[in-house]
Amino acid sequence: MSQLDSLKRFTTVVADTGDIDAIALHKPQDATTNPSLLLKAAQDKRYRPLVEEALRYAARAGGDHARQTSLFLDKLFVNFGCEILKIVPGRVSTEVDARLSFDTAASMAKARELIRLYQDAGVPRERVLIKIATTWEGIRAAEQLEEENIHCNLTLLFSFAQAVACAQAKVTLISPFVGRIYDWHKKARNVTDIPRVEDPGVASVVRIYNYYKKFDHATQVMGASFRKVEQIIDLAGADLLTISPELLAQLAAREGEVARALDSARAKTLDLAPIQLDEKGYRWMHNEDAMAVEKLSEGIRQFNADARKLEAYAQAEVAKGA
Repeated sequence: MSQLDSLKRFTTVVADTGDIDAIALHKPQDATTNPSLLLKAAQDKRYRPLVEEALRYAARAGGDHARQTSLFLDKLFVNFGCEILKIVPGRVSTEVDARLSFDTAASMAKARELIRLYQDAGVPRERVLIKIATTWEGIRAAEQLEEENIHCNLTLLFSFAQAVACAQAKVTLISPFVGRIYDWHKKARNVTDIPRVEDPGVASVVRIYNYYKKFDHATQVMGASFRKVEQIIDLAGADLLTISPELLAQLAAREGEVARALDSARAKTLDLAPIQLDEKGYRWMHNEDAMAVEKLSEGIRQFNADARKLEAYAQAEVAKGA
């Protein structure tokens, strides 16, 4: 048995890619996308029909160049999501523009529009996760969207405060970024590696998982942003793990059993105290974590830069069709 097959026995494996062929190869339950992954996939000749269909959609809708570009982008995300859902039996995550990270109302409006496009394509909302940055405003948007049965994946999660606030908001899923936490601590310690047993990214997910299971929070924990296979193996038993095609391939090539590292029954026995956070409490607790403050801000900037690259591609495509 490969380590990938072994892992799948007790953790839902998610493919972190827009490459439909890679998804088909590794047979994950779910898949996640983002603007950088989508830009790479959209420029692949294999997926040109999805691009052209989105262009036709935008042209039919009419309006000025800016409106058609926005419509093209939304439809492109949904077109790729629909293709992915033909392969995976579970859900696909589709991202809200990073520029909306501090705008609750605009995040909700974009989420509703994406869900409408999926439903128009025959995809029920239960198979879609709307990916939103884990800001206070993003959490509030997700809380209201969940009440509308629009399920959310809160991304760029680095602090325990973010995780607690997401659980209180009853969001469907969170994505703690293991690799980016690991990167920050490597840089802060001025080292080239951190011993496996001390990995701060892994420890962050373990802490969140144990807290959620101890207090029966329904929010699922999906470790993300891995740098090496060992980080994945050390989180076996997490609700979900989203993994790049490169690391999926490494797991598939390695033989052997993967032992469960996280266990909900064991979490129940831990001596933990419940936490309630209002906005002031959240902002203070998050602010106390220098790594989380820095990585959340940096992550939003990076996501925005990736989105703007995709937007530039979209503008060029719409202009060609004008």
